[in-house]
Amino acid sequence: MRVLVTGAGRGIGAAVCRRLAADSKASGDALHVTLCGSSHPDELQALADELGRIGAAAQVQTGDLSDPDVPARLVEGATAGMGGLDAVVANAGISKTGNLLTTELADWNRLMDVNLRSVWLLCRAAHAALKETGGSIVTVASMSGVTPQPGLGAYSISKAGLIMLTRLMAQEWAFDGIRVNAVSPGMVITPMTEVNYEDTDFRRAREAMVPAGRIADPATDIAGVVAFLLGPDAGYLSGQNIVADGGVGDSMLRVLPARRV
Repeated sequence: MRVLVTGAGRGIGAAVCRRLAADSKASGDALHVTLCGSSHPDELQALADELGRIGAAAQVQTGDLSDPDVPARLVEGATAGMGGLDAVVANAGISKTGNLLTTELADWNRLMDVNLRSVWLLCRAAHAALKETGGSIVTVASMSGVTPQPGLGAYSISKAGLIMLTRLMAQEWAFDGIRVNAVSPGMVITPMTEVNYEDTDFRRAREAMVPAGRIADPATDIAGVVAFLLGPDAGYLSGQNIVADGGVGDSMLRVLPARRV
């Protein structure tokens, strides 16, 4: 498999790369991966070296996805370096707190540019290569894109748009042999969220809300879902959004006071 992963240096992106490398080693199939990130190039290179020790061939590319010229450049570099492209994992994303009345226009635009527009441009640039290989795309959305989350208004809207973009690409590109699916993580510990979970009371309060009883780990709870969607066992799935949230999204009625009759 030849795969391009954005936001690859940390969190879910790095966990996906490690999972694909481990699966590749176990199956004996070759893995070529292009690790893309906008910052922390040292971490990207360290991950590339780690994957190389497992047996995967990894290359690193950097670029700010808020720049509309970057997505196509990343795809061009990936296809040239790997000799083609079988899959794209559009994982890069940013978040910023704020309600709709106080969110600054610059923050709104940057969230939409990185979380939504860049995925459209990235996947559009990858279309020809994926059509040639009958490839697959997985986008990483959020439970905040399924259920509105006050206080994260612009982020929530950007992820809702990403889910619809995923469904539209799946429909428009189905006859080109390209599958497109999304994963929407629930509460998950990543470098973007871990500062919150260092507060023991905060973490316990959130864990108590999740039927599964814990906050997700990128490696054990999310990466495997992405790997499944990229693989042959998901060959008849397209346009789907798998919500990996430990059941919290469907748990509202569970926390209501019991009825008397």
